Amino acid sequence: MPSRTVAAVIALAVVGCGLVAFGATGPREAHVDLYTEGVVATPDGPQGVPVGEVPELHPGTRVPVDDTTTADDALADEQRAWLASGEVPGADGPYADLAADALLDLRTLVLDDGASVAAWSPYWRYVWPRDASFVAVALARTGHPQDALDVLGFLTRVQAADGSFQARYLPDGSGAVPDDRTPQTDGTGWALWAAGEVVAAADPADRPATAARLEQLVRRGTAQATALVAGDGLPAASPDYWEVEEDELTLGTVAPLLAGLEAADDVLDLLGDPVAADEARDAATRTRAAVERAFGGDDAYGRYADGGPADAASAFVLPPFQPVALTGGVEAWQASAAAMARPAGGLAPGAAWKRDGISWTPQTSLYALTAASNGFDDEARARLDWLDAHRTAMGALPEKVLADGSPAAVAPLAWTAASVVLTVDALDG
Repeated sequence: MPSRTVAAVIALAVVGCGLVAFGATGPREAHVDLYTEGVVATPDGPQGVPVGEVPELHPGTRVPVDDTTTADDALADEQRAWLASGEVPGADGPYADLAADALLDLRTLVLDDGASVAAWSPYWRYVWPRDASFVAVALARTGHPQDALDVLGFLTRVQAADGSFQARYLPDGSGAVPDDRTPQTDGTGWALWAAGEVVAAADPADRPATAARLEQLVRRGTAQATALVAGDGLPAASPDYWEVEEDELTLGTVAPLLAGLEAADDVLDLLGDPVAADEARDAATRTRAAVERAFGGDDAYGRYADGGPADAASAFVLPPFQPVALTGGVEAWQASAAAMARPAGGLAPGAAWKRDGISWTPQTSLYALTAASNGFDDEARARLDWLDAHRTAMGALPEKVLADGSPAAVAPLAWTAASVVLTVDALDG
């Protein structure tokens, strides 16, 4: 069996997710517990909420009511002031509560030094460059530029001198990693994309200063991305958001690198370096052509260059990740959803993902965002409605939804919360 098929069958996005059980007639629907109802902010830091408990919260916050201290009151005031200092997308519409809760969860999951943890459950209490990049963009788009810069500042501090990133990091700022996972080169692309989006979200007068704050991240990342696509425009194989080893290049690796190169040139122009900006543009042009050549065609934008199964990474070849959709990208993205549909109504990461009945909210919210960014507003709203209906009792967005519609695994998941915020913001625009 080819190694990539093995990877597709055994793929686990994070440690601790449920395994599909196989019987005589094939795969059965998997069960994964819900680990927490959500996360609350306390004077001692974030805390997970046990399943079955819904704490009384200060209105408009993720701070539990505690009559014995005044510190909670002060923290609640701070969260309300933070939310009011920016904008809640869709504040006058049906997604007001969904967007506000997602923003407050992001606020709670970003630690004081800018470490944006994926979730608060132990095996997720790390910083993935991919997830953190989405969080930074969501914060910038909703009027919290300093928080966005703090998140990217953490990524700058852990970024290697050559511009590369490990799969994930401990949130203590040491740059240490929790295990021996292979570095994931999509992280370089995502960090560059986020930097470009954060700069673009700033007031025009503030963009040069914002670019200057991100100079090291962008220069190192651009150098790394350019080196990775040198030659034929395609990088070597790397694990991507599926979090499994790959011996063939995936769309989930090259499309984020292209997105990063497409974003880097404007930042480098603001830094007053037209030569570096031109080099980034040249690399982006070469890579865009290579991706269209290698991943386009009759089975366009599947997981692998020979077509392969449909994959959620087809969203990465469209806005808001690319300035213009790659040739054939919209059609491929539209066609991919049916192959990834799951019983409860959400999506799996790809058509080759194990048939365990589980919907994944990161990919479902990603498709909502792509729909909203490309004029498919009805589809975006339908996916938002589904996500809203499958939150936990506390209103947190879980990582998974079981075949029976039950929320499962960690809650909230930062990547999903960020994508939901960005989707509602795109619909507002």
